[in-house]
Amino acid sequence: MIQAAKILEQRSHLVPGKLRVTEHFFQVPRDYTNPSLGTIQLFARSARKLSKPADYPDSEDPAKSQLPWLLYLQGGPGFECAPPQDSRWSSFLLDKGYQILSMDQRGTGLSTAISQSSLQLRGDEKVQAEYLKHFRADNIVKDAEAIRKALTADYPEEKKKWSIIGQSFGGFCSITYLSFYPEGLKEAFVFGGLPPLTGGPDQVYDSLYPRLEKRNQQYYAKYPEDVERVRRIVKLLSRFGDETVRVQGGEGHLSAARFLQLGIGFGAHGGLDRIHELVLRADNDLTLFGHLTRPTVLHIERAQSWDTNVIYALLHEACYSPACTSNWSAHRLLAKYPAFHYETTVADPSKPVFFTGEMIYPFMFDTYPELKKLKTVGELLAQEEWPQLYDVEQLKKNEVPVYAATYFDDMYVDFELSSETARTIRGCKTYVTNAMYHNAVSAKSDEVLKAIFELRDDVID
Repeated sequence: MIQAAKILEQRSHLVPGKLRVTEHFFQVPRDYTNPSLGTIQLFARSARKLSKPADYPDSEDPAKSQLPWLLYLQGGPGFECAPPQDSRWSSFLLDKGYQILSMDQRGTGLSTAISQSSLQLRGDEKVQAEYLKHFRADNIVKDAEAIRKALTADYPEEKKKWSIIGQSFGGFCSITYLSFYPEGLKEAFVFGGLPPLTGGPDQVYDSLYPRLEKRNQQYYAKYPEDVERVRRIVKLLSRFGDETVRVQGGEGHLSAARFLQLGIGFGAHGGLDRIHELVLRADNDLTLFGHLTRPTVLHIERAQSWDTNVIYALLHEACYSPACTSNWSAHRLLAKYPAFHYETTVADPSKPVFFTGEMIYPFMFDTYPELKKLKTVGELLAQEEWPQLYDVEQLKKNEVPVYAATYFDDMYVDFELSSETARTIRGCKTYVTNAMYHNAVSAKSDEVLKAIFELRDDVID
């Protein structure tokens, strides 16, 4: 049984847009199965509309009214939440009458963040790897349940349940929540985040490589001039990247393989255009100066978050639910897809050089400054045998209303596997579209939220 989180601090302030935002600090066990191992700090921001209805009694404070809670679970893994006032979806949900809680998942943002230096304080590499085993979705949802109990302690029993909304990896967490703690949930909204329930990371990457190949083809169809630009850049980086294109004070380098990881942006609205801008800038450097300038390298660095959010690289393959080790799944399966072997395609004028996507490769722990210091930890985690994250039998008898947006052209989360999961979860209603991409909840918030809430509020005739 999950105990309520200990509330350490709560401070409210007003922000533009007629919002009252409260900053919350909580304390929870690092390991719920062994609380004696110590605690970690969690951080979250809540938001509610700052308004006083005309008929509100003078004797009551609207700021203290018990509005229904809605928890936002961020995509990732390893990324913190933006403040509610900066999130495009928040206004829609506040207008629906919720108060929102945006939680920095454990290890991110202000929630005892994981970085190379913070891990080093824990001990040697084996100790660090053991510590990181507590930062998957199973413990994230335990944190959420502990926070729910703390925030609703004085609520009447019928109002203690809360709603959750999960984007991408946050959707994965939502399905873990439905699997193990459905008693805490009133309803669940999932956007681009219905995970495969079985099969592990090999199944995921075996479906991802072909989707990414298609997305590369679409990129070059839109920007055919970039075929030779990318080839030119990759040739330079293949020859000189290690020696001449240094990053972050010389601790890492911009290799050809690292540059091609920009393809992770292909799956978002506007992603093709953002990558084209970086390619154009880099190629222009080569034309004018014969090398990549520091400003250009900085632009490329800012487009890659592997150093600032190391959990993504360390635990990405573990966010799927294998009953075995991941053992560098994306790297192993790469051999099946020669279109992504840039060492070969860069020398063949008849073939474009393809970008990779959200795959995690061992080489990353040789080129990214923060990851270089975590190479042994990454190897230990790649060989870890992870427990399951979902209870399929519980999901088959689910009683919590679930509303999911799935995107036919989602580059990150396979549509067919998501559809299979939707069919498995009892009572799951889906909004399916081929007009939106994976980040629609932020890029096209009003459209996708309106569709999901129509799905919730409509009746079957």
